[in-house]
Amino acid sequence: MDYRFALIGYPIKHSLSPWIHERFLRKAGLQGTYTIREIDLEADFEQQVKQLMEEKIDGFNVTVPYKQKIMPLLDEIDPLAKKIGAVNTVTNENGKWVGYNTDGVGYVRSLESKLPDLLQHLSQRILLIGAGGAARGIYSALDHTGFTAIDIANRTKEKAVEIAGLGSESTVTNILSLQEAAERMGDYDVIIQTTSVGMKPNVGKSILELGHVKPTSIVSDIVYQPLVTKLLQDARQLGASIHFGHTMLLYQAQYAFEIWTNIKVPIDNMDDELQLTLEGR
Repeated sequence: MDYRFALIGYPIKHSLSPWIHERFLRKAGLQGTYTIREIDLEADFEQQVKQLMEEKIDGFNVTVPYKQKIMPLLDEIDPLAKKIGAVNTVTNENGKWVGYNTDGVGYVRSLESKLPDLLQHLSQRILLIGAGGAARGIYSALDHTGFTAIDIANRTKEKAVEIAGLGSESTVTNILSLQEAAERMGDYDVIIQTTSVGMKPNVGKSILELGHVKPTSIVSDIVYQPLVTKLLQDARQLGASIHFGHTMLLYQAQYAFEIWTNIKVPIDNMDDELQLTLEGR
């Protein structure tokens, strides 16, 4: 069987998804292709998606700006994706198009790869910085995994309050300003930066000061261009462990591939390969 996968979004010409999924296909011993279908903002999105579905494709990924726009065109939506309010993976299940969101689950998997004992300590205190789409997905996945103390820091508190409303009854979430988060940094075991602050070309920027961070903490940044952001540089200098954003790309793709094929492909040394690719080597 030859699998046919694709990515839709705009702009996506430089996406790393084909690089990742072509390696997954080889690792799984499967034949198939993964193509890019850039849908211009002026195009008829619904018509373009229906045309893709009629091509007997097995599944496709969805990236910005279409993660919400795809939802009304699907037959079913996974409960977690519905809760997050965005779909990034679509699969053909016996003729039905079903939407999933693998971003948050992929992030938790990437964090677990760095901290193998992570899920043995669900009472660890987590600080989520930012309240955009990425934070929404990561918060939902952390809550779904069973973490019970997830605080959110954001410039404006309204969006953070909305995300906190997604939590289960057993999850305690405090909403903080960035200044309050900086002052209470020593309270947290895991700090996760989910905004675009520090991304190229603004590589010298950091969203907040880490001065009070514990040396036993792990600081994670989902930005991967540059690989080592200013926030991660500061964390390393303060003795904390750091977690790179590019690994989230791999693990969310791993989960998408698993949804499509029922095969969980091992990441092995792909994180090192991807790091070299991102560094231009």
